[in-house]
Amino acid sequence: MDKKQCPCGSGLDYGACCEPIIKGKTKASTAEALMRARYSAYAKHEIAFIASSCINKEGENDIDMEETRRWSEESEWLGLTIHGISKGGPSDTEGVVEFSANYARNGLRDEHREVASFKKVDGAWMYSDGKLAATTMVRSSPKVGRNEPCPCGSGKKYKHCCGK
Repeated sequence: MDKKQCPCGSGLDYGACCEPIIKGKTKASTAEALMRARYSAYAKHEIAFIASSCINKEGENDIDMEETRRWSEESEWLGLTIHGISKGGPSDTEGVVEFSANYARNGLRDEHREVASFKKVDGAWMYSDGKLAATTMVRSSPKVGRNEPCPCGSGKKYKHCCGK
């Protein structure tokens, strides 16, 4: 990806897309725009924006800034996919965005798929909460039975070799 291009995948330059929202120069016009800015903030390690764009609910713990920073900095952000949007337009007060944030961390690729809720507070879109979306794992090869020969070629049964 071009370094000037916005990490959110809009195809626009970062300075014309998410950066003004992250830097506080403009407000997100939709829930989706805030979602894209939050993803870009992870990719650009803008942890203060991630925290400030959340609704703080009384009686709940605040965001773990150190863990959020670690996840942001230790990950290679590979792309954002928006799967669906419900409400969240400029004239709405609530919205839902289902998205996947693809990243690699510690040499492993992963997908964070979430159904995120947003609310407008004092005219500004804020992240309210999110729930992990159900995902289906698909094996790349058939499952090896415990009593089958080990696929490593040792000649032992799987349960006595790599299946321990």
